[in-house]
Amino acid sequence: MDAVLPGGGWPQGALTEILPMREGIGELRLVIPALMRLSRSNRWIAWIAPPRMPYAPALATVGIDLSRVLLVRPTTKADTLWATEQALRYGKCGAVLAWPRQVNYRTLRRLQLAAEAGQAWGFLFRSPREKNSPSPAALRLRLEPLGTGLAAQILKCRGGHVTKPIILKV
Repeated sequence: MDAVLPGGGWPQGALTEILPMREGIGELRLVIPALMRLSRSNRWIAWIAPPRMPYAPALATVGIDLSRVLLVRPTTKADTLWATEQALRYGKCGAVLAWPRQVNYRTLRRLQLAAEAGQAWGFLFRSPREKNSPSPAALRLRLEPLGTGLAAQILKCRGGHVTKPIILKV
């Protein structure tokens, strides 16, 4: 992905929307290398409202420092969005991974501004139904399973345009 994306990787201080065709197709494996590098710094990695409990031994095995991981399990949609915005804006979180439900454009814009203010990677994992919804995110990816990998279609990319799907082995 780093070789294809403008700027050589995930957009810093910006939102990235990842829209997998269904949950659990390898969407987290896309961001793991970046999280590994980030966990060696002095910044936190926040997981907000993940659909499943992250498996700590697997994260540790791939090199993520568990002492730099925050897990936030809000009970309401409003609390999920509030926690996501606060973590992005905080300035101590290098990455925020969030699974919000039904987010409107205005809220996405607030999250984008919070990511800019906190200089954080904001990864939002959303439903594929949101593919045609407007978004201020710097990068939007639609993921489909493909044999032993993924086909990543870049729906939107600030600073460049990629039309062909990217085939990734995960």
